[in-house]
Amino acid sequence: MVESATTAARPKEVAGARPASQSAELGALAKAQLSGALRLVSAETADDVERYGDPQLVAAGKVAVLSLEGVQHGLGEAWQERKDEVFAFTQRVLDQASGRSIHVRVSDTDVFIIHPHLGRLAGQAACLRYLREIQRRFLGACDNAVGEILQVVRVARGRLETQPVEGAKVHALALQGESDIEPGGPSRLAAYEDEAEPGARIDYWTPFVAADGRTLRISATLEPVIELKGFTRIGFRMIRRVIVVASGEELSAQQVAALSTADLLRTDLATITRGIDRLRAEGGAERHLSLIVPVSFSSLSNPKGRAALAEPVREAAALVRLGVICEIVDIEGVPQSALLEVTSLLRPLSLLVVGRLANPTASAIARLSAAGFQALSFECPHGQAGDAEFLGWATAAVAAARKVAKSVLVYRAGSMKRAGALASLGATHVSVDAG
Repeated sequence: MVESATTAARPKEVAGARPASQSAELGALAKAQLSGALRLVSAETADDVERYGDPQLVAAGKVAVLSLEGVQHGLGEAWQERKDEVFAFTQRVLDQASGRSIHVRVSDTDVFIIHPHLGRLAGQAACLRYLREIQRRFLGACDNAVGEILQVVRVARGRLETQPVEGAKVHALALQGESDIEPGGPSRLAAYEDEAEPGARIDYWTPFVAADGRTLRISATLEPVIELKGFTRIGFRMIRRVIVVASGEELSAQQVAALSTADLLRTDLATITRGIDRLRAEGGAERHLSLIVPVSFSSLSNPKGRAALAEPVREAAALVRLGVICEIVDIEGVPQSALLEVTSLLRPLSLLVVGRLANPTASAIARLSAAGFQALSFECPHGQAGDAEFLGWATAAVAAARKVAKSVLVYRAGSMKRAGALASLGATHVSVDAG
C-alpha cells in the first residue's frame, strides 16, 4: 500500500525548467498534499478507484474518504503491530453496516467509500458512524472523527482530491442516524436525502448488490441505427453491459438472464437512466427520430416492474421526435401466451415492440410467430466470419425473421458492404459497429 498523502515523499526534482502551467499545477498539488486535501492511491487499487469514480457520483458528493489517520496517530508506536487488526475490524464494520455502498481501502490510512443510494450529507454521516465505531474500539474515544471524513471532489491519475465535509451538519445527522438504528442494523439515513447540485443527474440504480452478493455496475452505450430503405439514421439503440465490480468481468447474455427478477429490474432502470444521460450528451439541440430501449421480459411481466419502468421510458420518449422503440430481451423459452400479454400491454408506450433474440435460429424465431412482436432483432455472429459464411447465416436468419415480423433489425454488421447485403435479404434496419 502507498502511504497517505500527508506523509508521502515529495516528488523528485527533474532537471530543466518547467513550463509555467506545469509548474503552477505542481505547486497546487504540493499545496493540496501538504494540507491533506490530496490523497494518494496505492497502485494495487488504482484501477478500482478509476472504475468506481463515476463523475456524476463525485459531482453529487456521494464519494468520500474515511481516514484512519486518527487511529494511526492515537496508537503511536503500536500502529505497526496493530494495523492489520485495525484493517480487519474496519472491513467488518463496513461489510456489516454499509448495505449497498462500495468501499475499497486505497492506502494504509484511507478507505474510499461510495453511497450511490444516499444523499451527500447522509452518505457522509454514515461514514462518520463507521469511523466512530472504529475509533471507539481502538482509542476509546472519537472526539474529532468528523475531521477524518473527506468529500472527494476529483478522481485522477492515482490520486483523490478532497475537501472537508460540513462538519456540523454531518455530525448532527450522524447522531440522528445512530438513534434510529440498532448497532449493525439497517440505517434510516436514506430518508435524509439531500439535494444534489443543480443540473447534476444522479443514477440511483448502479452499482447495486445483487441477490447472490456480487456488486454489479451497469454501463449503457449508444449505437447508431440505420433504416435501410433510405440509408438514413433513425436514432440510437441502448446497449447494456453488466459488470461485476470486484473482478471487472462482463456478464454474458445468459448470465444476465439468470439474475433474479429484482436484479433484472435494477439493471433495466440503470440502463435507461444511463442511456438517457448519454442521449442528452450526444444529441445536444438535435432530436433524433427514435431510441431503442432494451427491457427484460421479467421486468415487464409483473405490475410492479411495469410501473417502475413507465416513467423512465416516458422520459426517454420525450427526448426523441417519434417515440421510443421497446426491445424485449431475455425472451428465450418464454411461452408465446406470456409474451403476447406483455407485448399487448407495452404497445401504448412504444412506437414498435421488438423481440430480441440472443441466438436467432430458425426454430427459436418460429416459436415467436404468435407472440405479438412487430419486429425482431439480433446481432451478427461475433468473430471474423468470412463473407460467404456471413451471407449464409444472414440469409437463413433474415428469411426466418421476416416470416414472423414485418421489421427485422440486425446489429453490428461490421461494414456498409454487409449492411447492403442485409438490405438485399430483407432486413429493414441495421447497425454497422462491429462491437
